[in-house]
Amino acid sequence: MTSRPPATTTLWRPTGPEELALVRELGWRAWPPRLPEQPIFYPVLNEEYAVKIALDWNVKHSGAGFVTRFEVETDFLSRYPVQQAGGRTILELWVPAEDLDEFNAHIVGTIEVVHEFRP
Repeated sequence: MTSRPPATTTLWRPTGPEELALVRELGWRAWPPRLPEQPIFYPVLNEEYAVKIALDWNVKHSGAGFVTRFEVETDFLSRYPVQQAGGRTILELWVPAEDLDEFNAHIVGTIEVVHEFRP
């Protein structure tokens, strides 16, 4: 009897160059711990929203913006209700910083950069 791989959900994360360097150091398989002023990790549920944040926030504040895509086990994500952070397509998950190690353990595959923006 063969077991099927777990169902996954695609998430996106807009990020700046500093966070992306830490992801690279982690072998593209995990997100780095949050800083004390970052109590929540915010992956988003659609690519368009991630692109908007990367362009409007990361490029302005960090000189570059990146959009990453990654898969997380769907069953695990069910503990985090989808948050509507504005319009109907502005959807996020709010993962408490203390859950990030467990969240990372449920990433399937690697974190990929799918867009890069510079001024």
